[in-house]
Amino acid sequence: MRKLGIVALGAAAALTLAGCSTGGGNESADGGDITVWVVGSDTPEDARAYLKETFESENDGWTLTVEEKTWADVSDTYAAALQSNDSPDVVEVGNTQTASFADQGLFLPLDDFATDDYLPGLVESATYDEELYAAPYYAGGRIVFYSQQILGDTPVPTTLDEYVATGKERRTDTVSGIWAPGRDWYNALPYVWSHGGFIAEKDGEEWKAGFSSEGGVEGLTQLQDVYLNASNAPKDGDETDPQVPFCAGEDVFLSAPAWVQWSITAPADAEAPGCADTYGSDLKAFALPGLEAGETAPIFAGGSNIAVATKSANPEQARAALDIMASAGYQDLLAAGGLTPGLTASAANLPDTEIAKAQAVALENSKVTPTTPKWAEVEAAQIIQEALVKIAQGGDVAAIAADLDAQIEEILNS
Repeated sequence: MRKLGIVALGAAAALTLAGCSTGGGNESADGGDITVWVVGSDTPEDARAYLKETFESENDGWTLTVEEKTWADVSDTYAAALQSNDSPDVVEVGNTQTASFADQGLFLPLDDFATDDYLPGLVESATYDEELYAAPYYAGGRIVFYSQQILGDTPVPTTLDEYVATGKERRTDTVSGIWAPGRDWYNALPYVWSHGGFIAEKDGEEWKAGFSSEGGVEGLTQLQDVYLNASNAPKDGDETDPQVPFCAGEDVFLSAPAWVQWSITAPADAEAPGCADTYGSDLKAFALPGLEAGETAPIFAGGSNIAVATKSANPEQARAALDIMASAGYQDLLAAGGLTPGLTASAANLPDTEIAKAQAVALENSKVTPTTPKWAEVEAAQIIQEALVKIAQGGDVAAIAADLDAQIEEILNS
């Protein structure tokens, strides 16, 4: 999802950005415009409206513009934009990317931001060299969606082995028991973690990667069984638009971020078509089970942080906008929209639904990627995705894992 050009972009990329951003501008002491970049459609429209209305009512003469970017933008254009004289003022960034941007000097430290009431995992991801460079925005976890119409009388699995076995039993030429595209590395991690494998851990001053550990190979071997015997998803496909095969009746189980519920339950004639009147009408979900009944598998704790750009022309107003986005009024709206809010007290506003409960249970057993600025380079190089495609195509798991570990260690220890 993130490419190697995040650290330094060439002149061509910088030229591409020219005229794209509305940051900067002709601000003065009497007012101006603040630009906030959010990523994707996750941020609800009512939260965006609340931000604009609250900021403009509290900052006479100022206007606030929200611009929607993509995760490809974060990888390909954010660094150049944040280094330009037309920088946006406040940006949303992935929790695994925050340290890298802070390391490049692109975010202002939030010296007086009180973190006690926010999700510790997001706070940790936003902290670099013992300084806070971003505020927690929201967290997200993957849960397993299904429609009772498609699942039928098949019982919901209670262990990871049962989950894989059910997926294999229910697979047909046209239906995946488990939808598992090869490049979806976020959904690969629970298999590795459940069996005791790991991504990378500090060993003294060096990083040691663990996909080729005993547990890592066990988990990847089970995942290969899913790829080959439970899924019809493209071996080189990614996780984009997972509602499409689900709404086509081509999935029994779909492991995806909880917010995908809104894509599934969207009307069929929406801009991003869902299946509100068919399979979305009885949408259900559960936390991915672990190796033992009653346990959940460790999942990747995704999420976003929000930061003030170092080159913001108006850092005081930018910080005011960030503070609104971190406030209870705004965070309550994120929660009501089904996002796990960064502000822990706002979790009380999560919908009282099976899906919201499943995500809350899943996030209780979650992990994050290694907290080092170098991790962004690992993600950008897409070496995990490439390794998983080889495994999905039936390659030697142990050899592929060993090669992947060598590549990860080369990046992290360089």
